[in-house]
Amino acid sequence: MAYVLRYHPKVVEDDLPNIPANMRERLSRSIKTRLTSAPERYGAPLRGSLRGYWKLRVGDYRAVFRVVGSEVWILAVLHRSKVYDTAARRAPAT
Repeated sequence: MAYVLRYHPKVVEDDLPNIPANMRERLSRSIKTRLTSAPERYGAPLRGSLRGYWKLRVGDYRAVFRVVGSEVWILAVLHRSKVYDTAARRAPAT
């Protein structure tokens, strides 16, 4: 099953421009190849306030995402020191 990637608007506006170009390329390649084919296989589930979300680890950076049907919603792509707080703020209230 092929998944469609959906990015939170802040990922494109704020997250990606602040990542070094070489790491941005690695992240992009990993997200496109892994999350479009088998997100549950390559990701790790998160706990606590981000329960229901997953993370994809690429070096010191993380992509926080949620699988909804045939879509993968990417909430944040940041350094590991900032990604979880940022993702928690961007997550819709349930």
